[in-house]
Amino acid sequence: MPSSSETLAALLAVPLVPVFYHADAGYAADVVRACYAGGLRAFEFTNRGGNAFEVFEAIGQLVARECPELVLGIGTIYRAAEAERFIGAGARFVVQPVTTPDVAATCQYHDVPWVPGAQTLNEIFRASEMGSPLVKVFPGNVVGPEFIKAVRGPLPGVPLMVTGGVEPTEASLHDWFGAGVNVVGIGSQLFKGAADPAAITARVQPLLQFLPKPKVE
Repeated sequence: MPSSSETLAALLAVPLVPVFYHADAGYAADVVRACYAGGLRAFEFTNRGGNAFEVFEAIGQLVARECPELVLGIGTIYRAAEAERFIGAGARFVVQPVTTPDVAATCQYHDVPWVPGAQTLNEIFRASEMGSPLVKVFPGNVVGPEFIKAVRGPLPGVPLMVTGGVEPTEASLHDWFGAGVNVVGIGSQLFKGAADPAAITARVQPLLQFLPKPKVE
């Protein structure tokens, strides 16, 4: 499995991450395939259903066969045992809606990026101090881009991912990236009214031009 730094680099290279759950493994695989065809290179499957693990395993098999450049992560993780199980199934990053030390320790042990949720300046700082290489600001629709601008004053160097309230439009992406986020996660808005995988690919492709280009060291 790639190192944490390699996975983080992949997240930053194409910094738009679909956030998705579906109970049907076949349809979930079609959605992953459609996003990959559209040019996305990271995907967060959320742990929100009774058979989420089984669906995640099926997606992982698809990724291994057909999507060699995709980093597949797991979201909505609360406990270390959940993180351990999904990492064992191939999760290359772990996203939380909250911040818990046991999940942090599990991710660090396995050298997998830990992306905890935070909503205040203090929470963002604490998550970064606990070793998070990328802090998720959630819910984005509550705090808004102006909050990110304000955070960038005292915390200019903490990598931030925002989820919630990001829309698949030029204006929304411009607002969030312009405010200072490094990565955006888009959930239901990315898939709304696009049950057909081809429609998802068609929606995703134009968004790539509105993403910031990776910095050359």
